Amino acid sequence: MGQKVNPLGFRVGITEDYKSKWYAPKNAYGDFLGEDFKLRKYIDEKLNRRPPFAAVSEVIIERTREEVTITLKTARPGLVIGPKGAEVDKLREELENLIGRKIAPVKVIEIKNPDLNAQLVAEAIAEQLKKRASFRRVLKQRMEGTMQAGAKGIKISVSGRLGGAEIARQEKSGQGSVPLTTLQADVNYGYAIAFTTYGTIGVKVWIYRGLYNDEKQVFETDVRPGGMMRRGRR
Repeated sequence: MGQKVNPLGFRVGITEDYKSKWYAPKNAYGDFLGEDFKLRKYIDEKLNRRPPFAAVSEVIIERTREEVTITLKTARPGLVIGPKGAEVDKLREELENLIGRKIAPVKVIEIKNPDLNAQLVAEAIAEQLKKRASFRRVLKQRMEGTMQAGAKGIKISVSGRLGGAEIARQEKSGQGSVPLTTLQADVNYGYAIAFTTYGTIGVKVWIYRGLYNDEKQVFETDVRPGGMMRRGRR
């Protein structure tokens, strides 16, 4: 068997930051971990699994002694925030009731180019597979769109009963280069599941966006009530 590792976990603490940022005493660690899981699951089900789909790719959780701060990275910030911030305030109240702790105003960061986000690409492929689209055509379209968006390489793996076949199999497609073992390489990874009528199909996406110390940076927009702040990802 080959040795496989999650590209994000491989880089955490070196070139990637943690998605949960907090310290806890030994007796509270399990409670905090369970709360993080509940928060992520609730946000995913509310914003990604029900229409209108808000395309949230990442949930960052930070804790202090007084409150919990949640940051959402999404390709559709308008759907998350709602008119005059009504939707995001409602979401904060629901999350407070879920874990019984005070939650600071939810921060929303806009993903400027969804085609360079592996999680969003994987979710889009899974959604099209649910609609019985030809998986080969879907993979080709997504790879071309990602490469045109400025990626240096992309690799996609789909496995399951592809096309409704009786025997499950795995198909891989790729363009450009994806240096998985290079720690300085910005390899974005995403995983999604397509629940079809004939079984589940797993979708894995790797996108190589260049080196971390490259001059060219991918920008995200921090959407705040007081205005918009543009910042570099690195």
